[in-house]
Amino acid sequence: MAARARRQVDRVAAFWDSSAIVPLCARQKLTAQAMSLYNTYEVTVWWATPVEVASALARLSRMQQLNAKELTAARRLADDLANTWWLVQPSDALRARAGALVDRYNLRAADALQLAAAIEWCEDQPDGRVFLTADQRLREAALLCGFETGHL
Repeated sequence: MAARARRQVDRVAAFWDSSAIVPLCARQKLTAQAMSLYNTYEVTVWWATPVEVASALARLSRMQQLNAKELTAARRLADDLANTWWLVQPSDALRARAGALVDRYNLRAADALQLAAAIEWCEDQPDGRVFLTADQRLREAALLCGFETGHL
């Protein structure tokens, strides 16, 4: 189940894919949209999201889209955010569900784990629940599973 370190101001709950988190940490063309969504939706993420965000930030640095100072600030912001969000823990059932989602929706492994975690988070009741992602394939799979998706 989901757990987090600290309680923040109540907002509507949503599941955030790492692709929706990264623009909160580093200025990108989706940052304004991500910030608007952040003001509306509380953050629930998959257990490995902090690693995915760290990887994305490192990639942006390697691509010279972030300088050293921006990378340090982005990492600090990612750490601060991680202290406020709900975290869906790994389990054998979640791994099995992700394995089935890979075939059903033509997803990469990490995306299938994200979607499986979202399904676990909402206790298999995605209707009316929000799944936020900047990845089109993952968004389509989430919609097919019954989630609503934000505009990112």
